[in-house]
Amino acid sequence: MVMSNKGGVGKSTISANLADELSNQGYKVGLLDIDLHGPSQAKIFNVKGKFTTNSEGRVIPFQPKENLKLISVTGILEKDDQPVIWRGPMKIVVIMQFLKDVEWGELDYLIIDAPPGTGDEPLTIAQMLPGLDGIVIVTTPQDLAVLDCKKAIRFAELFNTKIIGLVENMAILQCPHCGKQIDLFKSKDEQHLKIEYGIELLGELPFEPALLHSMDCSGSFMSQHKGTVAANNFTLIVNKIKEALG
Repeated sequence: MVMSNKGGVGKSTISANLADELSNQGYKVGLLDIDLHGPSQAKIFNVKGKFTTNSEGRVIPFQPKENLKLISVTGILEKDDQPVIWRGPMKIVVIMQFLKDVEWGELDYLIIDAPPGTGDEPLTIAQMLPGLDGIVIVTTPQDLAVLDCKKAIRFAELFNTKIIGLVENMAILQCPHCGKQIDLFKSKDEQHLKIEYGIELLGELPFEPALLHSMDCSGSFMSQHKGTVAANNFTLIVNKIKEALG
């Protein structure tokens, strides 16, 4: 599960590119978007319409590309701009159905894109999947984001769930003219976080306009921008996650 206690740090971007890169490597990947109030994955992978069911009444996931299956609340909504105004019990029921009533088939990895915070959505996953392999925590190098990140760490500890590592997003800006790397928001608490909790830093990702553009335009950043700092760093992050999961 990819999570953080802070919004806007790039959880959905990390989740999407993790799923994309693993599927590119030939793994069978499921991507479950449990951000019910602000789903992003259907837009990122340019899937539209509503889910269909098979002869047994099980939901057939979207399949935006080979080796990748996607479930998002957008598949049960009438319109793209329809707000989800649900209380906790309804959200819990929907997430349970996404786990139990979907024809996922054989998967090598199930990546869960969680909303900000430690509320009903990640709580439901933690309770329903006690064998969850681990959590990737996403943050940005700002003191406020790091403080909120600690709450996600405590969440994992309370459910005895392994923290695979920390991804620091928007860590640097590379000058397009001279190539110099500039620290944008370097936090003095960042190193303390790694030392205090013993969490591995999986990698740093730069502030990359092309990455933002690819997410908005339903493109695969990893496929279109091979060799860039962001793509190279993300490949290293993916490999570390694979190694941690065995």
